[in-house]
Amino acid sequence: MWRPALFLIAALHICAALSMWFTPHHWYETVPGVAMMGPFNLHFIRDIALAFGMSAGALAYGALRLDRTAALCGAAWPCLHALFHISIWIERGMPFDQIALVNLIGIQLPAWLAFAAALLFLRKEITR
Repeated sequence: MWRPALFLIAALHICAALSMWFTPHHWYETVPGVAMMGPFNLHFIRDIALAFGMSAGALAYGALRLDRTAALCGAAWPCLHALFHISIWIERGMPFDQIALVNLIGIQLPAWLAFAAALLFLRKEITR
């Protein structure tokens, strides 16, 4: 059950990484809340793309090889990113708006699901 979740989140992260890498202007202009964080910065966006790509690779490798350590390493970036976005949301006054919804669906849920999956997937996967 947890192994497919790791593969799914890895796929989501590689899609995000590819979008940021190959269509950075589109990503910057269409993801709610990104533009309010500052002016377009190609270098920064591509740095983030590399972090998401590394995360995707580690999550997929961990799921493929049943390697909890690799999966946890892959979940580390999304969880740290999610914590940072929680602090941004608090600084914004904790509004329940479109930005918060995108944050919840696009950042928080995948990050914490990846972390839970990395911690729990070996228990059931190996016993089969």
